[in-house]
This record gives sequence, structure tokens and C-alpha cells, in this order.
Amino acid sequence: MPSPRDIRRRIRSVSSTAQITRAMQMVASSKMRKAQQATLVIRPFTQLLYRIQRRAVTHARDFTHPLLDVREVRKRAVILVGTDKGLCGALNTNLFRVAAQFDPATTVFIAVGKRAAQFIARTRRQLVAEFTFTDSPRYAEARPIAALVSDMFLKREVDEVHVVATRFINTLTQQAGALEFLPIGEIKGLKVPGAESETALTADPTQFVFEPSADGVLGYLFGIYLNVFMFRVLQEARASEQSARMVAMKNATDSARDLIQDLTLAYNKLRQGNITRELLEIAGGQLGND
Repeated sequence: MPSPRDIRRRIRSVSSTAQITRAMQMVASSKMRKAQQATLVIRPFTQLLYRIQRRAVTHARDFTHPLLDVREVRKRAVILVGTDKGLCGALNTNLFRVAAQFDPATTVFIAVGKRAAQFIARTRRQLVAEFTFTDSPRYAEARPIAALVSDMFLKREVDEVHVVATRFINTLTQQAGALEFLPIGEIKGLKVPGAESETALTADPTQFVFEPSADGVLGYLFGIYLNVFMFRVLQEARASEQSARMVAMKNATDSARDLIQDLTLAYNKLRQGNITRELLEIAGGQLGND
């Protein structure tokens, strides 16, 4: 049985841990609000850009582009967007479970975030490149990632590209999944508000006329589309990470407080028992002297 001194020492240790997790919760909460706001701001623009892309590609007359080339998949690339740090609950575990579904023999990986790179190295998968991004992702950080995979696709080093990342739903919910990145087309893994189905787009007889040319307009649009798509992925991933970390630190703080209460109760019971025993010994000694 532990002594009262041991219990008091453990209470002090748990109290110190609770102070640390509480501080980390407050920091994550501040970063979470900024990340969530940035994600919610960019969503309408990316959704509009996606709808423009689908309508323009569907209704362009006799238009072809290398980024639209659908071919037999012999080699694929996966952009795995993880976190730089841990302490964010099961976020990375759920993300890596999705990434593990891709055949390592026919898949190369681009890691975004230190934990993503560690997972790829630990599972002995092929790593092509590694990127990092800040707590407040910038557009300039998304462009090199999109440029790398576009170049690989155009050179036929890979036949398709997927993005495996976490989508922010709300503070308590983050959803890991895989999205189609290249070739450019319908994103089947994500429901975009206002986007028409492929059947409706095909049935629409409207024809678009591009000036000066479809190649010039859509070629420029595709570059912007891929950059913005990647930028939104980074924003969603960071908002998910900070939300998951805030919840994890709150749960850790609450658990520490519950443990402190249990230890305090045990300490008081043990101390009361010791006092009672000492009183009985004193009373027994006085009766013996009488």
C-alpha cells in the first residue's frame, strides 16, 4: 500500500502534467480558430473553381489536354498530408490507415509533414519527395507540390495522382480520405455543393467558346485549379490537426483532474485511517496503564 507521502508526490506530478496539457490546449485552441476560419473562407472559392472546371471541360469543343489524359494505371503517386507533431489523438492513425490501402509495389509517395515521411519510411514505401508547411499554410507552399506531381504525370512517370489527407468537418470530427488529383476530372471522393452530376453535364447541349483559344484559357485554368486544390488540402489538414490536438489536450486535462480527485480521496482516506489507528493505540495504552 502506498504511503501518504507517495500519494502526495504523485498528486504533484499529475498536477504538473495537467498544467502542461491545459497550456497546450489553450495554444491549440487559438491556432484552431485561425485555421478553421481560413478553411471556411477558402471553401466557396475552391467549390466555384471546381464547378467552372467541370463545365468548361465538359462543354469545350474538341479540346484535349495532357492533364486530362486518362490512361491505364501502372504507377500511381499519392500525396500524403500528415502532421509535423503528435498529440492529436487518432488523426494520423486514421490517415495512415487510408494510405496503407495503396499497393506499395505500384505506388510512390510524396510526404507533406514529418509524420507522413516517418510513416512512409517505417513501412518501407517509396518516397519521392518531402515537403513541410507552416501552421498558417500559404499559397506559395502548395504550388511546388502541385508542380511536382503535374510534372511527374506529364512525363508519364505516374498514371494517376491521389491526395490522402484529412478533411475538416467540425471541431470534434475530422475525416481521412483519398481524393482524385490527376488526371483532372470529377472528384468522386468529395461532394461539392452546387456541382452538377456528370450525367447532367453531358446531357446539357450548351457549348462554350473560348477566346483567344480553349488551349490558352483552360491551360491557364488547370494550373490555377491544381494549385488552389492543393492549397485547400493544406488548409483542411491544418484545421483538422489543431482541432484534434485541442480536443486531445482537453481530454488529457480532464483525465488528469479526475485522477487528482481520486488520488486526493485516497490520500485523505489513508491519512484518516492512520490518525484513527494512532488514536486507538493511544487510547489502548492509557487503558493498559489504568
